[in-house]
Amino acid sequence: MGTGLSHFCGFVAESFRDEGRVEGRGEDILRILAVRGVPVPDEARQRITACKDLAVLDVWFERAVTATTVDAVLAES
Repeated sequence: MGTGLSHFCGFVAESFRDEGRVEGRGEDILRILAVRGVPVPDEARQRITACKDLAVLDVWFERAVTATTVDAVLAES
């Protein structure tokens, strides 16, 4: 007989996956900017790494592909 924890384990696993996606997306943004030679001041770097909203990070990621400044990446829509 099962312990009934499968739902909990699934929830925990999904939470870890989401956390990994968020962390990875922030790293991706910083990497794109670095490869493109866009300077990222410490304050902006901290804002990117502290963001936990995947939707916001996705917008920043798309902007990082073409932006010439970090301000253009982080600009309010």
